[in-house]
Amino acid sequence: MQDLIKFAPYLLMFVVLYFFMIRPQQKRAKNEKEFESGLKVGDKIITKSGFHGKIVELADTTVVIETMSGKLKLERSAISMEMSAALNKKA
Repeated sequence: MQDLIKFAPYLLMFVVLYFFMIRPQQKRAKNEKEFESGLKVGDKIITKSGFHGKIVELADTTVVIETMSGKLKLERSAISMEMSAALNKKA
């Protein structure tokens, strides 16, 4: 019984870390993966570095976007889920 009481603060700390740090991170990663797989040609997007464009070509891990200055080839993971959602919400 005393051994359990000794480890209770560590157990409680792990539970708090799990629910406030690990679980939300996993949920966010899952949402981003769904967003990346749901991209389609014609979607207007904003990259994490701030480029605005429209998807013109899709591959497994890359996209080609058309910007005002030409075409860029990017990794799908470089597309910002939050900024793209805000852009499409306005339009």
